[in-house]
Formats: sequence, C-alpha cells, structure tokens
Amino acid sequence: MTAPDRVLVVGASASGLTTAEALRRKGYTGTITVLGDEPHAPYDRPPLSKQVLSGTWEPERAALRTGEALTALDAEFLLGDPALALDPVARTVRTESGRALTADAIVIATGVRARTLPGHDGLTGVHVLRSLDHALALREDLLTCTRLVVVGEGVLGSEIAATARTLGLDVTLTGPLAAPMALQVGPLVSGLLADLHTARGVRLRLGTGVVGLTGEEGRVAGVRLGTGEVLPADVVVVAIGASPATDWLADSGLALDNGVVCDSRCRAAEGVYAVGDVARWHHERLGRPIRLENRTNATEQAMAVAGAILGEDTAYAPVPYFWTDQFDAKLMVHGFLPADAEVDVVEGDLTARRFVARYRSQGRVTGVLGWNMPKQTRLRRQEVVDALRAPAAAPTH
Repeated sequence: MTAPDRVLVVGASASGLTTAEALRRKGYTGTITVLGDEPHAPYDRPPLSKQVLSGTWEPERAALRTGEALTALDAEFLLGDPALALDPVARTVRTESGRALTADAIVIATGVRARTLPGHDGLTGVHVLRSLDHALALREDLLTCTRLVVVGEGVLGSEIAATARTLGLDVTLTGPLAAPMALQVGPLVSGLLADLHTARGVRLRLGTGVVGLTGEEGRVAGVRLGTGEVLPADVVVVAIGASPATDWLADSGLALDNGVVCDSRCRAAEGVYAVGDVARWHHERLGRPIRLENRTNATEQAMAVAGAILGEDTAYAPVPYFWTDQFDAKLMVHGFLPADAEVDVVEGDLTARRFVARYRSQGRVTGVLGWNMPKQTRLRRQEVVDALRAPAAAPTH
C-alpha cells in the first residue's frame, strides 16, 4: 500500500492530534491538515471537570502541546472552522467558512456533544461541560453562586459535584439511578461513592428522573423532579451524557449508528477512518461493535488509525481503561464491568477505601476496579487481557 500524499484530520481533539503525531512518528512525510471547530489549539478534557474548574490550573495548562511542539509537527491547523459536510468518494470536506478541503485519507475525530434538557435554552445559569469554554463559563458562575444542582450521576456529574463541593458550594447531585456512577461500576462501588459524597457534604437526590428546569426572570431557579419536587438552584449543570457529533455527516452515505460505524481497522469507507469518542468500530475480541468515551481510547485508537493509514493490517482490540478522581478517591477501571457481574475484593479492603475488585460474568473475568491502589490495579489488568484472549467471546457490556 502506498502512503497517501495528504491526510486531513477533522477534529483538533486529543484523538485528532495524536493521529497526526503518530503519523509523523511512523515516518510519514506527507501533508497533514487538522481542522477544528473551536478556536483553541488541542487541549485535554479530563482536567476540565477537576483542575480547570477548581482553579488549581490556569486554562493554558490544559493545552496538550506547546506552540513549539505543534510547529515542529509540520501540520497545518485550521481552527475555529466547523466541518459541514463530507463527500467520502471525492474525499472532500466542506467547512463553515466555505473551504473545500480534499485529501487522500480523512480521519473523523469530531467527538461528542453534550446532551441538554428541555427548557435549557433561554435560561442563564444552566451549563454543560464538554469544552474549555464551557469549563471557564461554569467556573465564573460557581464563584458567584451558593447552590448548585448537578443533573446526572455518571462519571462527569460525580466529578463536577465533588469539585464544586471542594469550592464550598451547597451541592445536590440528582439522577435516575440509585448511586453515583451506578451504571459504570455497579452497586458495590457506587454505594461506596454515595457514602463518600454524603460524608463530604454533597446532597444526593437520586433514584428519580428530572423533568425540567424552573426559572425566574430569565435565570434558572430550580430543577423539577419526576416526583414534583423542585430542587432550588442558583446554577445547574446538565451532565446526562453525550451524543456522537455526526450531524455534519448526515448526507455522506457513511453508516451512522451511535457513532461512525467502522470495521475492526477503524475504517468507515475507503480512505475514511474514525477515531475517538465518535468512532463505533468492530472489536474482534468481543465480536461486536463498541464505542468508548474515554481519554485512553482517544490516544490508543489514534495510534491504530495512523498505522492503518500507512498500511498496517492490525485489528484494534483494546482492553478499555478509564479513571476518575473524586475528593481523595482515585478509581481506575480496566475492562468491562457488567451490571450482572459477580464482584470480589482481591486486594486491600473496603473499609480502608484501598482495594482492587475483580468483576466476573458467566465465569469469566471481564474487568478490574481499583480504589486508591493504582499499581495493584495495573497488575490485575492482566487477568482481563487473558480473558479477552481466550477463544470464547467475552460477555457483552
């Protein structure tokens, strides 16, 4: 396979930047263009809900690379110009400013967009947290408010609640599930997270859905629950998940189903690839398509896509990994944690809040979770790797 002369990466995200860097590391000398919808150079998203939001980092510290490093990459960065359409046959992307960018290989790295609630528009004091600008706007509001309600008990919502509480705010966390991150880690660990948040002063109003927001004079005043109760709020953060940013691909002819559908090489069409949060690719070890929204996958998948562009024929079949920091707890997860999994503690103990838990489903290890035991958790990851390598397909998540 001959290397393409021109590569266009649509999305100046961590996955987009890493794709460009991996191409250069693999010896690619052709033209690389990185198109971004935001005006900012590539930055890291995990610190947004923690260090940037809390103010312990200046916004510039979230930048993934220095200006000098980006210059050394010898890539053209076209920022602040969203992609509007893709013609995969002509391999041309049309942008908001009127550009028509053509390349021999195109990488879709447009990520996801935060979901919102009905009534969200038109009320000040209501936020989502996906971008750097979102984080800065939310921080500005938090510095002048007293009562925060976070809608959504997943990873992001739990992190925001913890950060805001450390800033001294009156914080309520609400959502339909019984405990923080119940969907991601199961009842045992989510129960411990509930205890942690409660002990640190976060009010948990969980197990009921949110039906809308209330306002006074154009500003949010509360969150209305399915029970009819209204939680008073000066500021509301909506953290109810995200949707793949594929609207600009509606007329492209690509398969779109909870992301850009790709084969096991992350290829959506001839010469067109997808990477990061927007990619839904066939995981050969699991025998099914998956889509992952985490920082580690953004990097690992980008390296795999760079290899595929240059002719490497290797399936991308990772062991998923994510982490979260909340108060003094650092959780690390390798693999999958199915809702029906049997969980046993294999290192440390629960009462000390230092442990490693192993998750099994249908007799197979599917994942491990560590709470303030990073080294031991990494070592236990091998059990998940071995299970994925076994002949039978791993259980679904």
